[in-house]
Amino acid sequence: MAKGKLILICQSGGDFVKNADGSLTYSGGEAQAVNVNSETVFDDLKLKLAEMCNLEYKTVIFKYFLPGNTRTLITLSNGKDLKRMLDFHRNSVTAEVFAIGKEGFDQEALNIYTGRGTGVKVAESVNRATAAATSSPVDAASPAGTSAGRLATRRTAAPKKATPVSTRKTAKAKKATPTPKKATPASRVSNRRTATLKKATPSPKKGTPKATHSAMGVDASATSPPSKNTTSDASEYADSDSDGDSSGAHADSDNSSDTPFTLAAKKTARGTMQIGKIASPADSVKKRRRTASWKIGVNGPTIVAFSDDDGDKRSRKKYSRMVPGKGNFAISQLTKSGDMPLEKLIALWKEGITGIGQEFKDVYEFRDALQKYAIAHRFTYRVKKNDSTCVSCRCVAESCSWKIHAAWVSAAQSFRIKKFDNTHICEGQAHPAKNWLVNIIKDRLRDFPHQKPKEIVNGILRDFGIELTYTNVWRGIVDAREDIQGSYKEAYDQLPGYCEKIMETNPGSFAKLVLDDKNRFQCLFIAFRASIHGFQKGCRPLLFLESTSLNSKYHEVLLTATALDGNDGFLPVAFAIVDFENDDKWLWFLEELKSALPYSGSMTLVSDREKGLKESVLEVFENAYYGYSIYHLFESFRKSVNGPFHREGKGSLRGLFLAAAHAVRLVGFKKFVEQIKQICSEAYDWVVQIEPKHWTTASFKGEQYNYITENVTDSYINLLEEARDLPITQKIDALISMVMELISARQMDSNEWSTKLTPSKMEKLREENVNAHGLKVFTSSDTLFEVHEDASNTHVVNLKNWDCTCLGWKITRLPCSHAIAVFNYSRKNLFEYCSEYYTVDRFRLTYSESINPVPVGSSPAEEGEATSDSVHVLPPCPARSLSHRRQDTPKEEDQLQE
Repeated sequence: MAKGKLILICQSGGDFVKNADGSLTYSGGEAQAVNVNSETVFDDLKLKLAEMCNLEYKTVIFKYFLPGNTRTLITLSNGKDLKRMLDFHRNSVTAEVFAIGKEGFDQEALNIYTGRGTGVKVAESVNRATAAATSSPVDAASPAGTSAGRLATRRTAAPKKATPVSTRKTAKAKKATPTPKKATPASRVSNRRTATLKKATPSPKKGTPKATHSAMGVDASATSPPSKNTTSDASEYADSDSDGDSSGAHADSDNSSDTPFTLAAKKTARGTMQIGKIASPADSVKKRRRTASWKIGVNGPTIVAFSDDDGDKRSRKKYSRMVPGKGNFAISQLTKSGDMPLEKLIALWKEGITGIGQEFKDVYEFRDALQKYAIAHRFTYRVKKNDSTCVSCRCVAESCSWKIHAAWVSAAQSFRIKKFDNTHICEGQAHPAKNWLVNIIKDRLRDFPHQKPKEIVNGILRDFGIELTYTNVWRGIVDAREDIQGSYKEAYDQLPGYCEKIMETNPGSFAKLVLDDKNRFQCLFIAFRASIHGFQKGCRPLLFLESTSLNSKYHEVLLTATALDGNDGFLPVAFAIVDFENDDKWLWFLEELKSALPYSGSMTLVSDREKGLKESVLEVFENAYYGYSIYHLFESFRKSVNGPFHREGKGSLRGLFLAAAHAVRLVGFKKFVEQIKQICSEAYDWVVQIEPKHWTTASFKGEQYNYITENVTDSYINLLEEARDLPITQKIDALISMVMELISARQMDSNEWSTKLTPSKMEKLREENVNAHGLKVFTSSDTLFEVHEDASNTHVVNLKNWDCTCLGWKITRLPCSHAIAVFNYSRKNLFEYCSEYYTVDRFRLTYSESINPVPVGSSPAEEGEATSDSVHVLPPCPARSLSHRRQDTPKEEDQLQE
């Protein structure tokens, strides 16, 4: 990629044509171009390309070819896929992607940008027609629908000279146009939507009364932070060229510098947008959206504005980069009116405490009103007495005289303010109470479960004008998640009962919990009877051993044993959660696995070579074959080889590496290894030091597995990423639910199959059947046949031994093309010569049993069933790295106000 950018050529509307050599060619359609880089967000790119190609956003999918490979299409469906594609094309200037989907772009998809903090900037680009004519790529970072060519421009008369705006005094305002009841999305103008230019409406001559000035010298009507429906790209607080207006849309036109254009007055729930001159593209870059906030200084509270721009740095903050919150968080949870503007809400909070004699229905209502009152008036109070009958508070400043006392009045059945000194002689600073902060965070986490502390800090500052420390918000998140999901620590205490419930609800299953001498969690092994039965009855004796992080605050590791079904799908057989990963924990897992599997024959176990499990595997499974995972082996190969590269270059190494792994004879393996040597001697040295008997088809004696080149743990990783904030019992429940859904889905899928073999194996047979055409068969005996490909290439097929001299039949357990030619010649049923593991009947037997749901309940102590023998399980405390400590433990020690 030149300078970190890649020109992405997106083709659509055509069809793929298969050539004689098996390669694919895209024919017909149209092409569009965009620039992408490592910072490009996939959802933004998808929306942009969907609009450019006129395809429905919800149905559009993208495919691409690897460099030098036009046979296999790769799917581009998320951010990780996009990063991998950029990595594959790091040495390229351009790359082709192919868009497939339902025709007709859905304009509602543009609403995906409303309230999103993606950091996407509007591109000052030409329209699509111009772009197509000049073949200029469009910046993928600019959202769909923002091309300047879409702005319908009209010349208008120059507006009247604007009244200058003073930062200390407010000029007379023009009479506002009546506000409609509700602003539609189409009527909003923002820096992410397309505006329509119309002639300016003449300003009414009649003025309004002079605006009232606050103590800070700011017009009270102009001090409200812009809401979600703000119609101007810059707020009222920024200086403007006319009547304080700053326009949010800009026309990139040749005449824009001399001829004033005006925006049609787009009305929102907050009022009418002022009409002003459209800025030039250079001016639009300088302008930033501003949000009002309070700042406490020596002269008391003043309203300031800070930039909402996602990429800007704020010098007055201690963080070099503040990440904005995802979405515009409304505070409708705190008031009955979800559409109430922030300034009105704050005004209501200010009137929450009126004076002596004010009554509340109970102490909770009084506490809530007092908390909001303190936030609105920008001060902190200290609770002196706090119970259900009496509450006394005073300002946190020692010299300040503000105080309040309220008590329960039995006669009136209300909570009444008895004493109230509302005089402040200090400079207040709002500090929200813990309960209030936790409730705010809970509301946000319900909508955005994985929101980070910095994002919440920024969101609270934006919405409430309250500056909180990272520590305060971090602790609030911990409390909020415990309120929503339950305690992380207490969840470990539920594990003994949870294991019992697994075996009660699923007889024949295994669940074993191991604690240390201090009752701290060490290991948990789980294997369901349904999975054990499926592996024993329907799968080859082959297991993949993998590990992945549990994404927990205690840093546990998930160990898994996964089988392959007859359709080459992954079947989870058993898993364990351990406090940390080492050889002893793997040995323990293998021993538990062996005791759970009633299998006496030789097994094939596959794992990452770098984990060093060879000795442990062969110690537990005496007759086992041990293989290296091809996925992990190639990843290590790719990372270890740095060049220099010759001939076809680095891009060809993957194909040669897999060809060497899949070669059925040693001579073929050596041939491909020599080709690797000609490209890169370092790559050759790396390959030859790996024992071939543990990864190559030519030398490996166990079950064939090295055609599996994907990461077996991907499904676990994706699930645990979604469940990373859940307590351990709920994470286990998520894992169990994943296996339950997998079994159920495959039961339903297999009920629809009408073939003898599973779909993937039927496809393999069809390919071999095509290759069998034209082969000549000669009979040697009832079971021996000669098959001639040409005059110099002959193979012998032995029907009795299910063997062919090409070795394909023996390795795959599916007839090769030579054997199929014999079956066609002798009119034998080829399905009688296929492995039973690949039949639909075996597949259905694999998933014939289901997993019953396991209730996630409370610990025995909480349920009132505790006995003297009950074990109190503590969470693990593994040795943590510095990065873990920094992530989990804030540096500051600020305490939240109780």
